[in-house]
Amino acid sequence: MSRIGRMPIPIPKGVEVNIDGSDVKVKGPKGELERSLHPDMLISISNDNVIIERPSEEKLHKALHGLTRSLLNNMVVGVSDGFKKTLEMVGVGYRAQLEGQNVVLQVGYSHPIKIEPLTGITFTLEGNNRIIVSGINKEDVGEQAANIRKARKPNPFTGKGIKYEGEKIRRKAGKAGRIGSELS
Repeated sequence: MSRIGRMPIPIPKGVEVNIDGSDVKVKGPKGELERSLHPDMLISISNDNVIIERPSEEKLHKALHGLTRSLLNNMVVGVSDGFKKTLEMVGVGYRAQLEGQNVVLQVGYSHPIKIEPLTGITFTLEGNNRIIVSGINKEDVGEQAANIRKARKPNPFTGKGIKYEGEKIRRKAGKAGRIGSELS
């Protein structure tokens, strides 16, 4: 049995889960999500828990068991609590500002970079060098944060760029200098 797949998903108060075959709708205080899952997985609700079972011990069903449970759990957590990712900008003159719903980045290029949010995603700023991406869909939050980070990836030599909060940037040594040419 899959350790992740066999764990029941508790349904918090205020969250409603509707199962129609392989289509699942989850409605909560933060919004509504729906997804079509693999039709082989058996999804049921009992005692305020969502339970996922697999029909056989085939390799495909074993792989889908944990995946289905994780996707459903992310939907339940998203509509009840939501997800957020924090990005930090490191560098002299690097800053961000909000223009309506869009975020405009000044990250060392000759022009500002304007990033529009995906549907259901909101940007907030802490100071002018921390961007918080939040929403109810975990995949969209991660994709939006990755797109912002892609505007200026962290440089391993100087450490400048846009990085996730808590991300460690492996630093590289610079040039060794002219040691070899001084010997002759």
